[in-house]
Amino acid sequence: MNIPYNVTMGERNAPCWCGSGKKWKKCHFPRRDSRTECEQHRLQFGVHCKTEEQIQGVRHACRITSKILNDVCRQAQPGVATSFLDSYAVQRMEEEGVASACLGYGSPPFPKSICTSINEEICHGIPSQRILKEGDIVNIDIACISGGYYGDCSQMVIVGGHSSPERENVVAVSKQALLASIQVLKPQVPLKIIGETIASVVKENGKFSIVEMFVGHGVGLKFHEAPQVHHFPNRSLIPLIPGMIFTIEPMINVGTKECVIDPSNQWTALTADSKPSAQWEHTILITEDGHEILTSWDEPL
Repeated sequence: MNIPYNVTMGERNAPCWCGSGKKWKKCHFPRRDSRTECEQHRLQFGVHCKTEEQIQGVRHACRITSKILNDVCRQAQPGVATSFLDSYAVQRMEEEGVASACLGYGSPPFPKSICTSINEEICHGIPSQRILKEGDIVNIDIACISGGYYGDCSQMVIVGGHSSPERENVVAVSKQALLASIQVLKPQVPLKIIGETIASVVKENGKFSIVEMFVGHGVGLKFHEAPQVHHFPNRSLIPLIPGMIFTIEPMINVGTKECVIDPSNQWTALTADSKPSAQWEHTILITEDGHEILTSWDEPL
């Protein structure tokens, strides 16, 4: 049986009516037939809900990925080449016993182990000899494989700690949009609530746009799984259920939402008007009571 999504957290945490002394959610709270529900999601939507064992594996992969991301972000200082960030990330992956999910992925094969997207680069920036300058904003995106499980996350760094108001604002709004969209997640709400929430935050903060060419995605057993997670208003009525794991990674532009792919490498997406873009990413697990952020990166230095 399905649990009504409008049951509040307060009601779930109230003492059970039977007098056991336990919370209602731990005692006589009606339980879903999770096997039937997960099978329905697999057949209808192609979504693979994770077992408890798989959740533990993905949680571990995400924890390591977050740890490496934190360390790499601390190295993103003025005068540092993005190729150094990539080499440092590889070193940390070797120390942690994990592999890059990015290296060799796709067609053409992605040539580096992490993505470093600077200023007007929306995503999939390829580390190079380009030197970071004071006031640059850079998205560092890292995905790791640990024991066959995947973790994926990214965050923004304002190089040197300060930048132009335009760049600082888009960094702040993109993060606000991500965190707001996570807060509304719980079982039985439709997937489209993510895009609606992000759009609401962006609209409240002035003239920004949401990139529509790229989406978040299921993750865990593979690098990219169903469902696609749109960051803009959409019609996806896939209900969230416990065991779903996916990324949310809104890409917010100062100007137009349109982007172009760098023809020289066929990977890096840039804003069509050369204005700044920013992105933050978490991997999220849907739980019985709500959600869990699996990639708990720190605030950048």
